[in-house]
Amino acid sequence: MKHLLSINDLSVEEIAHIFETASEMHDVQKREVKKLPVLRGRTVVNMFFEDSTRTRSSFEIAGKWLSADVINISAKGSSASKGESLRDTVLTVCAMGIDGLVIRHPASGAAHQVSQWVDAAVVNAGDGMHEHPTQALLDAYTLQRRLGSLAGRHVAIIGDLTHSRVFRSNIQCLTKLGAEVTVVAPPTLMPSGIDSWSRTAGFATSYDVDAVLPQADAVMMLRVQRERMAGGFFPSAREYTVGYGLTRDRLRLLKPDAPICHPGPMNRGLEIAADAADAAQSVVLEQVSSGLAVRMSVLYHLLAGEES
Repeated sequence: MKHLLSINDLSVEEIAHIFETASEMHDVQKREVKKLPVLRGRTVVNMFFEDSTRTRSSFEIAGKWLSADVINISAKGSSASKGESLRDTVLTVCAMGIDGLVIRHPASGAAHQVSQWVDAAVVNAGDGMHEHPTQALLDAYTLQRRLGSLAGRHVAIIGDLTHSRVFRSNIQCLTKLGAEVTVVAPPTLMPSGIDSWSRTAGFATSYDVDAVLPQADAVMMLRVQRERMAGGFFPSAREYTVGYGLTRDRLRLLKPDAPICHPGPMNRGLEIAADAADAAQSVVLEQVSSGLAVRMSVLYHLLAGEES
């Protein structure tokens, strides 16, 4: 594995290897001294052109716990804010002899383009509305720890599908692992062309949350990305919550042991009620813990390889 740009880059066997290593990395979080020497001497740069808390922090901690030297670069603190092109910024950083580049960028396809310019291993930490592969991996890893094999399990993904890169990566990952997936959204937030894609990829679509929830073995609520919305995708926040939010009443429709996921950050009271976010079956904080383990695993497989 040279880069991780898309879930499509991974076979089922490679996903299993990442999960196996992540399980071992998970144990590191319980240690008093959280350090492994496997990436000593390696340098990883986290280059984020969009705001992030979970992804950026977990990649930074992952690199440091694996003993890599980690440098964080944000758009506001880089020459990109002075008008430098992405290509020049990336080539300048990579000319310093780095080994890995974790990049988040608002343009779809940016990570793939960067991988064509550099020799360093590139990890896509989110590119526009395209993909977010490590989020999909950590989501599947979290569900697998709760449910066992995902083969035949029914996962409902609900919310702002049009603007969600998490949804796109999760469709690829969950269906590869044998899960049955139903995506639910209001018509205005269903991506164009989803009918043909769903037939090809093997997932179902619905506009009816209340019909889907009782059948789900797990539910994933997606954030309403108001910062990406230029027009009125729904009449009001209240109407969205009534129609598509995981409210206190809808929580009762779920199976008692069905995990509730959310990639974060959460808009409490909009797509998810506090009762659901804090419910016993919520795995939101487990996703954060799993995200660290999965990202440690990804960096290990990309940068240590057979040398370890």
